[in-house]
Amino acid sequence: MSQGPAPRPLSDDALSELLSSQQFGTLATNKSTGHPHLTTMLYHWDAEARIVRFSTTADRVKAKPLRRDPRAAVHVPGGDVWSFAVAEGEAEVSEVTAVPGDATGRELLGMIPEAAKPQDEQAFLEQLVAERRVVIRLKVSRLYGTALDVNG
Repeated sequence: MSQGPAPRPLSDDALSELLSSQQFGTLATNKSTGHPHLTTMLYHWDAEARIVRFSTTADRVKAKPLRRDPRAAVHVPGGDVWSFAVAEGEAEVSEVTAVPGDATGRELLGMIPEAAKPQDEQAFLEQLVAERRVVIRLKVSRLYGTALDVNG
């Protein structure tokens, strides 16, 4: 009995394209117990800089383990259950945006797709300060993933 086609590794370009085509991924960090902490997050992939950026608040559980142990990965599904990309590396957590329009606030604003940019930029920057927003920057050192070619 035939087992069918095997998954094929994706090239670096194909993995980057998959990361660019999606908006949500599962961020994996390490809790102090050694167990993984997984959470689905909206992200922004900067292919040129090889950085995945996430927005969160300073007091959420995602930021704390990364300050202690920066090793992290994000899993992004492809167009079917057999396709995926993983970006792994070391993450850093930015300073909390404290003044509307500071560097962190501008970085957060830059993560928003052009079509979704806020009409009132100043109000948006003020909201980021009120929410105590930070940027998690995952500096990608390794990309991997597969696809399964199934003709149906």
